Amino acid sequence: MTALRAGRPLHCPPRPRRLTGVMGVRVIQTDRPLDDPEVAAVRDRLRGGELTADGETADLDVKAIVASILADVEARGDEAVIDWERKLDRVELTAGALRVPPERIAAAHGEADGDFLALVRRVAANVRAYQQSILLADPPPLRRGGRTLGVRYTPVDRVGVYVPGARALYPSTVLMTIVPAQVAGVREIAMASPPTSDGNVDPMVLALAGELGVSEVYRLGGAVALGALAFGTESVRPVEKIVGPGNAFVAEAKRQVIGRVGIDCIAGPSEVLIIADETARPEWVAADLLSQAEHDPGSAVLVTPSAALAEAVRAAMEEQLRSLARAAATARALEQNSAIIVVGNLDAACDVANDFATEHLQIITADDDAVLAKVRHAGAIFVGPCTPVALGDYYAGPSHVLPTGGTARFFGPLSCNDFRKPSSVVRYDAGALDEDGRDVMDFAAREGLTAHAQSIRIRRNKS
Repeated sequence: MTALRAGRPLHCPPRPRRLTGVMGVRVIQTDRPLDDPEVAAVRDRLRGGELTADGETADLDVKAIVASILADVEARGDEAVIDWERKLDRVELTAGALRVPPERIAAAHGEADGDFLALVRRVAANVRAYQQSILLADPPPLRRGGRTLGVRYTPVDRVGVYVPGARALYPSTVLMTIVPAQVAGVREIAMASPPTSDGNVDPMVLALAGELGVSEVYRLGGAVALGALAFGTESVRPVEKIVGPGNAFVAEAKRQVIGRVGIDCIAGPSEVLIIADETARPEWVAADLLSQAEHDPGSAVLVTPSAALAEAVRAAMEEQLRSLARAAATARALEQNSAIIVVGNLDAACDVANDFATEHLQIITADDDAVLAKVRHAGAIFVGPCTPVALGDYYAGPSHVLPTGGTARFFGPLSCNDFRKPSSVVRYDAGALDEDGRDVMDFAAREGLTAHAQSIRIRRNKS
């Protein structure tokens, strides 16, 4: 393995002693983490989608239930949507009540807390500035003789944004999905959010819609909402792309509608993996681990070459857990989905990080840039002791809609560029066609596609 600096590991301590876990959080000591079955078990639990809120999908065939809902919504439209909302959300709706009236959105915005709206505007400005800075522009075309070869980026026409409700209501997600779409130039944005017991959408969601200028909001939840947005009904026009987080049913619905519409990614529970060495402050690392473990469910993994840091972080987590509002859910996440992994050096820690390919990765070491250079797979990377994940969750600018479950190996963060699609642009003049045409006809003939060849030949025929 290539060392991080000057052909040798940054830190190679003596073999650490075996640690004893508390709070049920497992502590794994290993010299070969990529071959260690305990490490693999932690990774595979995240990658296999086994993290669910307590009792959320117990004894349920999520795939079959979602398939049934989607097929019914596609076949019966509004009638199916109304029936499923009655069954699942216990709300009586009519076709005319599926969409929230614009005046109700305006009223929620007017009634919203002024300080909260001011905060929303600051966050939106940060997100917008970042998204504008990374927006892809059409590059200058490649010109070769009489050939002009280019690419143009155009926005998706219509996007659906799903906003979870109840305990999963995170208003920050509204900003992290809608603002990038607006920067991309999306003309139509439709939101869907589960109705409350009285048939209304949460006022905070409506206030955010009003603040962001979104006037199309539907009282629809879960797979029902995904089906209506993907297939369309009498009251809901279909979209081209669906984004936004949700529970296991929303994730499965996304998986089943791919191809009919585009999606952002199939997001799962929140994850963080922290690479830290002996220079890190244990109480800070502990707080960062707990900040993601408090999601229900969540996962938090520390990988370190320092047995002393591992012990100190474990103790700090135990101390800090007592003061958390969501202590029970956090403790469950620590016991079921989390680990402290003590490895031989920072090279090995980077190997683990790349293997896990987590949603959030934090680096807190004596040489953060050297470690960063070794990282290939992560959704969002937070570098240095003063950069907790919470900055990215709420404020820094990049979207917090990120790949989970190891999918950072091939997915990236949601951005404005995910709402734009490239089209190649090809232009030949007669001379260039004459030059390249013989090769094209040769290739077409070898594939037995004579009409392809004829489309070239007829243009090259000078008679």
